Amino acid sequence: MDDDKRAVRLEPWSEDDAALLRVLNAAELTAHLGGPETEAQLTRRHRRYVDLSADTTGAGRMFRIVLLPQEEVAGSIGFWSREWRGTPVYETGWAVLPGFQGRGVATAATRAVVAEARAAGSRRHLHAFPSTGNAASNAVCNKVGFELLGECAFEYPPGRPMRCNNWRLDLAPERSSRDVSPRDCPLTSDMN
Repeated sequence: MDDDKRAVRLEPWSEDDAALLRVLNAAELTAHLGGPETEAQLTRRHRRYVDLSADTTGAGRMFRIVLLPQEEVAGSIGFWSREWRGTPVYETGWAVLPGFQGRGVATAATRAVVAEARAAGSRRHLHAFPSTGNAASNAVCNKVGFELLGECAFEYPPGRPMRCNNWRLDLAPERSSRDVSPRDCPLTSDMN
């Protein structure tokens, strides 16, 4: 797929995306996140995503991932503010629907969200905390250029301890051929 000119577009999360969140709540997609959430938890998460996407303070954004040129919704991704070990940072996370996995969608979307976080400009670093057992998400971090800082104890959802890899990407402006547009990023042949 290296020659493929298809791309992903990130669209801000909206009220209309509640159904997507329910589909992404499947057991196979949440296995590394403590399992599916209840309907009440999903309702609260959806509200947080909508509110975050309407925020103009640089607190972050949530997006649905749209595969181009098909215009098919392939998953979700976002970045949000948090404090990590006493430092304000952004955190990112994503979910790709099963029919789109293994096609580079998560990698392309993560490159696009890096550009979005860089454009927001209020944090120096973007972190990702995939479970140590989540090979696909750890591979995405590596492909996008995150630096592996090591394993760490993490709690997600609150009250559920887990072991994660702490990946960090410097959001300082780059001047290289790796720069990408924040909205359209080419797919790669790499697994997502």
